[in-house]
Amino acid sequence: MSRMSVRTFLVHAKKRLNQLHSINGTTSFVVGNESADLDSISSSIVYAYIQSSTVEARKSNSFTIPVTNIPAADLSLRPELTALLRHAYIQPEELITLNDISRVSPSPETTSWFLVDHNALTGVLAQSFAPQVNAVIDHHDDENVVAKIAQPRILASSGSCASLVVNHLRPTWDIISSSSSNVGAALGQTSYHITDDFAFTSTWDAQVAYLALGAILIDTQNLTSEDKVTEHDRQAVKYLEARINASPRLGKGHDRDRLFRELTEAKTNLDDLNVRDCLRKDYKEWTEGDLKLGISSIVKSVDWLEKREGDLAGAMKEWSLERGVGVLAVMTAFTDKEGEFARELVLMAVEDAKAADAAKRFVEQSSEELRLKESEVEVKSGGHVPYLRQWTQGDGTSSRKQVGPLLREAMRG
Repeated sequence: MSRMSVRTFLVHAKKRLNQLHSINGTTSFVVGNESADLDSISSSIVYAYIQSSTVEARKSNSFTIPVTNIPAADLSLRPELTALLRHAYIQPEELITLNDISRVSPSPETTSWFLVDHNALTGVLAQSFAPQVNAVIDHHDDENVVAKIAQPRILASSGSCASLVVNHLRPTWDIISSSSSNVGAALGQTSYHITDDFAFTSTWDAQVAYLALGAILIDTQNLTSEDKVTEHDRQAVKYLEARINASPRLGKGHDRDRLFRELTEAKTNLDDLNVRDCLRKDYKEWTEGDLKLGISSIVKSVDWLEKREGDLAGAMKEWSLERGVGVLAVMTAFTDKEGEFARELVLMAVEDAKAADAAKRFVEQSSEELRLKESEVEVKSGGHVPYLRQWTQGDGTSSRKQVGPLLREAMRG
């Protein structure tokens, strides 16, 4: 098998998935977390592509299959994803989603799973495949679920998981690029002729680099977020931009700031979404005992959401009941009227007193750390719930990555 572009790789990976039941041996999958943001999606695609492009993988015609951890219908909620994929000539419908996994229904014992951007499999995939997880690269707190002997087992602080993935893959990527001219590359997307033309392989490298670079820039605010950026991120961006600039086709027009603006504008444009869509666009769940927690991250203010819906609390309650969560948090992050970055937190307990007690315990334990202040913008109740409160969050550096563990700790009692 010759080397191919990332778009062609995704086509072949989906074809391989569809043939899974006729293939002997174990098939490898890589998957990001349930929020399916740019970091999770890009990390899984980049890792799978590079691993599947090694000389050894091509000789054995083996694939690592990247899974986007949402239903196909939810891809349309992510205009920033469409914008980034365009730089790699990929269409959203070419991604492999939960619908594809459900349709094929792989036998768990014939699979192995690599986690990126999380270190404990959750949701529908966890029900079947949690025991098959044997490797991880992540930048969240270690949940001590993946075995210590996992290879690799990389958990480190970074602004973006994609940075850790890229830095881990650098030696392999370098070998792939240097050997491409010797092995040959498929000419274009439809021809079977072979060429050693550097223009093709360097363009393919640049397209993959754009996927990782876009995720890193969004997660680190274009490397300007002092509380998030680490040396891992700086090294990864330097390497990725070198890959892009090496491409005669894509290097000339590369502009990091322009890419960041393009993705940011797409991400913050929620005009075509209703509030339910906003709640599920960037959403993660956890289970603690018999309680489930859901957290929605939204790039608009509570005031914007209230004006959009008229009953944010009602929409939150409906979403909570639909997902079966006892505690739902909505975390907003936006630029206020003074041009300053701001965060808000809305917390709802939907089920019984146990969920409300967990919410109250969170406030007692974490309000000082997060500098929570009762908000002047009131969330209007959409029906009786055991607990509903809203705050402005003085600690603007704490995102879901930090608040999630605090809520989970409170749920554990």
